[in-house]
Amino acid sequence: MSSTSGPRAGRHLTRRLFQLYIGLTLYGVSSAMLLRSGLGLEPWNVLHQGLSRLTGLSIGVVLIIVGAAVLVLWVPLKQRPGLGTVSNVFVIGIAMDGALWLLPDAHGLPARIALMAAGIVLNGAATGLYIAARFGPGPRDGLMTALHRLTGRSIRLVRTTIEVAVVVTGFLLGGSLGIGTVLYALAIGPLAQLFLRLFAIPAQEGGSTVVASGTPRQAILRR
Repeated sequence: MSSTSGPRAGRHLTRRLFQLYIGLTLYGVSSAMLLRSGLGLEPWNVLHQGLSRLTGLSIGVVLIIVGAAVLVLWVPLKQRPGLGTVSNVFVIGIAMDGALWLLPDAHGLPARIALMAAGIVLNGAATGLYIAARFGPGPRDGLMTALHRLTGRSIRLVRTTIEVAVVVTGFLLGGSLGIGTVLYALAIGPLAQLFLRLFAIPAQEGGSTVVASGTPRQAILRR
C-alpha cells in the first residue's frame, strides 16, 4: 500500500458521505417544493400526504414511519441495508418538514408550474447524488428488488404494481394526485440517469471503501 493511499481513501469516503447527505437533503427539499406547488406529488408522497391528513402527523414524520415500516419488511425478504438505506429513512423526512416550514405556498398558476418543474429537476439531481454515493438503496428500492427476486416477476411489473397500489391508497386517503404526479413519473427516470452519470464516483481499486448493497441500476428504478 502506498503512503498516499490512506489520504486518498479518506477523501474518497468523505466525498461519498457528502454526496449521500446532500442528495438526501435535497430530495426532501424537492418533495416539499412539489407539495407547495399544489399540482401533485411523487407516488409515495401521495400516500404520505394521505396518511398525514388521516393521522394529523407531519408529512415528514409519516415519511419516516413508512420508511421504517418498509425497512422492517426487508428482514423476511433477506435484504441487507446499508448506511444510505437507514439515512434515507430519516434524512428525507426531516429535510422535507424543514423545507415546508421555510417555503411559502405558491400563488398563481405560473409560479406553481415553475415550482413544480424546479422540484422535479431538483429531485432528479438529488436522486443522482445519493445513489451515486453507493451506500445502499433506499427502503422502497430494496423492497422492489427483493420482491422481484422472490417472485421472479420483472422489475417493471413489480415497480408498477407497488406504485399503483401506493398512489390509489394515498389518493383515497386524501393525497394530492395531479399533473405533477404524471410529469414526475415521466421525467424522473431520464433525469436521475443523467445526474447519476454526472455525479458518479469511481470505485477505488484495492482497499475499497465501498459498503453499498444494491446497484445504481437497481436503485434508479425507484418510485
